[in-house]
Amino acid sequence: MKSILLIGLGRFGKNIAIQLNNLGHEVMGVDKHEERVNDVLDIVTDARIGDSTNEAFLRSLGVGNYDLCFVTVSSDFQSSLETTYLLKELGAKFVVSRAKRDGQEKLLLRNGADRVIFPEKQVAKWAAINYSSSHILDYIELDENHALYEVSVPDEWVGKSIGQIDVRKKYNLSIIAVKKNGSLSFVVTPDTQLTSDTALLVLGEYSMIKKLFRI
Repeated sequence: MKSILLIGLGRFGKNIAIQLNNLGHEVMGVDKHEERVNDVLDIVTDARIGDSTNEAFLRSLGVGNYDLCFVTVSSDFQSSLETTYLLKELGAKFVVSRAKRDGQEKLLLRNGADRVIFPEKQVAKWAAINYSSSHILDYIELDENHALYEVSVPDEWVGKSIGQIDVRKKYNLSIIAVKKNGSLSFVVTPDTQLTSDTALLVLGEYSMIKKLFRI
């Protein structure tokens, strides 16, 4: 369990609060809008109404005592930037800030953010990849070029072994697990047989996935 300061309780911030609550973390929610604070009272440990660009207000929260700080202010980037900077100045251990554009990411990183997230951009990319391909069932992005993909087995692979399709040699992709009937098995050998109801967890570059599945 971690102690988390969550600044910005709009739609995205509230959803983060819900997930953190489900994970059992202690969350202090902060927003300058009273109605947003009231809306999360049953899903956070504590909540405060206040302006996060006010140094005295932030200092009163004891930001250095939190394991993690989220800045999810979306409507005013200047406020997000100032909040991020002040959190670090006041001793925040780790700050994750929200951005909408690449240029905002650079500014946030320069002003104290340890990580920057792009909710809209990341969801848009996830949806585009998932629903434009008949084989990619899900994926987790690791960096700009690499990801972990869950892929269905193409018809031409059914009845073959992992050694026979040899995607490591041909495409520099690694099959790290096999999923069948909802269960994962990380025991993968060249002799592992592929069936029509099998899915694979594949690690590698998206460019190679596109080439392999002709996306």
